[in-house]
Amino acid sequence: MQFRDLKKQYSALKPEIDKQIAEVIESSRFILGPKVQELEKELAEFIGVKHCVACANGTDAITLPLLAWGVGPGDAVFTSDFTFFASAGAAEILGATAYLVDIDPLTFNISPAALEETIKQVLAEGKLTPKVIITVDLFGLPADYPAIQPIAEKYGLKILEDAAQGLGGEIGGKRACSFGDAATTSFFPAKPLGCYGDGGAVFTNDDELAVTLRSLRTQGSSPTDKYDNQRIGMNSRLDPMQAGVLLPKLKAFKEYEIEAVNKAAGWYTERLSDIVQTPCIPDGYLSVWAQYTIRLPDKPTRDGLQQHLKSKGVPTMIYYPKGMHRQTAFAARGLSDDRFPNTNKAAETVLSLPMHPYLTQEDVDMICSEIKAYL
Repeated sequence: MQFRDLKKQYSALKPEIDKQIAEVIESSRFILGPKVQELEKELAEFIGVKHCVACANGTDAITLPLLAWGVGPGDAVFTSDFTFFASAGAAEILGATAYLVDIDPLTFNISPAALEETIKQVLAEGKLTPKVIITVDLFGLPADYPAIQPIAEKYGLKILEDAAQGLGGEIGGKRACSFGDAATTSFFPAKPLGCYGDGGAVFTNDDELAVTLRSLRTQGSSPTDKYDNQRIGMNSRLDPMQAGVLLPKLKAFKEYEIEAVNKAAGWYTERLSDIVQTPCIPDGYLSVWAQYTIRLPDKPTRDGLQQHLKSKGVPTMIYYPKGMHRQTAFAARGLSDDRFPNTNKAAETVLSLPMHPYLTQEDVDMICSEIKAYL
């Protein structure tokens, strides 16, 4: 059994993926070009925004808008403490200061109340200028934008939606990657829409920002003269081979994969809701289930269950074993555990189960039977 079965997916999509890759090789267009442009167009239409700018990876996708907005030394950027490091690291590498925020204990997404409290703290200190909120659509579920957007407006902050795990999710029919001033995603292989290497994209309705992003991803070049660099940029281009992989994957994602993962999540919830805390999906929200994450009562129970499932051939993952405030890069700041009670509790009790569009009901039955047998 695979945690996320990319082999089954490739088997289902092999003819079209192989055809797309062959077309790239035959065209000899190996840097940007028509495949990347086609993917950008289809993604923008799917999300419902004007622009999609593909880039080399999900971390660059976060970095590029921050760079375009001039975020740097003296600026404060706010993001979730309970997520992958890139959400904070992208701000720090530009010289800004990342402020970590505790999460909602039910959704695992950034807590709007804790967010506003942290913004007020920075303003009271008077040392840094609050600039950007990097929200995270964790485990496939969009963050609480109805609560976050008024906070951003109140304090004059931009929202950068980190939808690395959330592409395809919805709130009230509005798709993830359309909630911020800009939004980003990752095409890392294990993401809901993944390629066969690294890749990422930025989404926006801002025409001027889109032009700047396209320049920044190619060393700051001019749109009309590639040897007249207008700004300091990066080398961050999506490989056309990966675009070729993503085009048939996007088609399957839209046509049946989102529905399939929600069906699999329903099987899990039906079988497990009486014995563990199953994921919370608020009314009007749609998750794309990057992970199906349950909560156990305590760390020994979680760790014991993980070992039991491993002995039965069931792979599981812990996302995330500790909040960023406990990681070495931030530990020197002496951030108190008292500020992150929900993150700390989640890190000790969460366990993610196998989840992908090709999971069968028989697979779920077996996994749930083993969980019940252990508990």
